[in-house]
Amino acid sequence: MTILGKRIRMERIINRNTGKAVIVPMDHGISVGPIDGLIDMKTAIQNVAEGGANAIVEHKGLVEAGHRKKGGDIGLIIHLSGSTSLSMYPNAKTLVCSVEEAIKLGADAISIHVNLGNGQEREMLNDFGKVAYDARTWGMPLLAMMYPRGEKIKDEYDVEVVKHVARVGSEMGADIVKVSYTGSPESFRKVTEGCNVPVVIAGGAKMDSDRDILEMVRGAIEAGGSGVSIGRNVFQHRDPKRMVQAISGIVHDGGSVDDGLRILG
Repeated sequence: MTILGKRIRMERIINRNTGKAVIVPMDHGISVGPIDGLIDMKTAIQNVAEGGANAIVEHKGLVEAGHRKKGGDIGLIIHLSGSTSLSMYPNAKTLVCSVEEAIKLGADAISIHVNLGNGQEREMLNDFGKVAYDARTWGMPLLAMMYPRGEKIKDEYDVEVVKHVARVGSEMGADIVKVSYTGSPESFRKVTEGCNVPVVIAGGAKMDSDRDILEMVRGAIEAGGSGVSIGRNVFQHRDPKRMVQAISGIVHDGGSVDDGLRILG
């Protein structure tokens, strides 16, 4: 029954027709505080839901704050990891929620953030293993946000380290792996080919150009990516709803960058 439960929940965060996902993470508050775009959570979620996003990511304390009584449905992924920019060790992610608690809050999936290449790697991998076991036991889809960040990492966008962390995510039991885009379809294809579960790209820092965002999305899809998990470049956009529509057109409909720009006007 847990296998059936996971299959049903996966369809709430991934489009069942395309096998791809447009996810909007909104878990930034613990890391950096109440940033623009995430002050009024109901409005923020309503905007991306109307744009056609498949799911959002948020921490447990925001579920009630962002709960809407009308509008289109959207998948809920509860994030289990946390650290703050105030810490001496901001790359050391700590478990702040459990799989069972996420289930009680109505989650369709859970996510965990793991940074590799630093002195706290072993603790995060240990947590990852426990979360993966619990997720499998309960039939909960697990999104692993995998980043090469720490003292040993010279370039966190280097395809060699990105494909390594993606593979770690899949081998540890994630159902979806989130990584940074490596800059080109040719290089990113090495990441998707070396990972046996769906790979989605992070959005990274806020970009100034809509074309740059959409070209990154298009490149990831061309390279075999399974969608996006983009935060700031969606919820801080001048029109989050249309940005989600533009991204969804590329991810789900195979649209071009120019198609997306036309949606954005």
